[in-house]
Amino acid sequence: MAAPDELFCWEGDWGLPSVDIDCLVVLAYAQFAGAPLKLHHVSNPWRSPSGSLPALRTSQNHTLSRPSDIIIHLRKQKYNADYDLSAKEGADSLAFISLLEEKLRPALIYTFWVEPKNYVEVSRRWYAEHMPFPLNFLLPGRMQRRQLDRLRLQRGDEGLEAGEDLETENPLYRDAAECLNLLSQRLGSHKFFFGDSPSSLDAYVFGHLAPILKCKLPNGKLQQHLKSLDNLSSFCTNILLLYFPRDESSGQKTSSQAAAGADFDHVPNKRRKQFLSALVALGAMLSYALLTGMVSIQHVQQETLEAPPDLRPIGAEEEEGDG
Repeated sequence: MAAPDELFCWEGDWGLPSVDIDCLVVLAYAQFAGAPLKLHHVSNPWRSPSGSLPALRTSQNHTLSRPSDIIIHLRKQKYNADYDLSAKEGADSLAFISLLEEKLRPALIYTFWVEPKNYVEVSRRWYAEHMPFPLNFLLPGRMQRRQLDRLRLQRGDEGLEAGEDLETENPLYRDAAECLNLLSQRLGSHKFFFGDSPSSLDAYVFGHLAPILKCKLPNGKLQQHLKSLDNLSSFCTNILLLYFPRDESSGQKTSSQAAAGADFDHVPNKRRKQFLSALVALGAMLSYALLTGMVSIQHVQQETLEAPPDLRPIGAEEEEGDG
């Protein structure tokens, strides 16, 4: 029997199996389709075969990163959550997924990565606390810049800066609210968007809505609108209860620790690994400082035994990173 495909995802929190939108989309679709994946919940994207998350390593040792590519691969392996959809339902599904990416995703990027309080108190803080040292000082800021570039590209606004407040009637929130209203109307009183069985559209909607619904945000304007739409809130809650019961019941990191291939940070000798990582990082930082001249070692020749040289301690100017 061939080895199962391996899925690498950001670990979970807030009662979710993952904190990342794209990871949630893939996890939900895999659950809906019954795909037997070996799951790795990690907090270090460099441990992924692609250097990003999510990532699927196939049994043929190929790597896929985009949710759409991963879903297409699973369909080719006969794990198809859209098998029973009609041609019209399939077209509607594609239309709503495009609507999510065009209207809702930009507002989610702004909410988590641009809005100052949300970024500092939630996004940057979460990733800094969960990443290993020294990546926790480097990657959150890099992730914010990547998300900001994506938002600039979608909005066509090259002047948008991190932490910048848009006008009072934020057009991103307005578009997102309209998108949520359309989704709520399409779902109606149904359990899923196309009947009694979930499809890829349900996976995409769940992945986009669950983080904004479950995370405690200092500025929760979009969250308040979502919670006012009872059927969409119930939709997310029901998927968590039906397909991710352990994550919903615990709401803590322990849910991801129990998954197959859990991150190596959770093994018993965690403290020793952290200490060794800190030593390696310190050595690398000192080597860099020496090479760049930030630290200089002054050699003083001793001329007489009676007059020992003035030994000065090595001085280094340190700059604080903004973790």
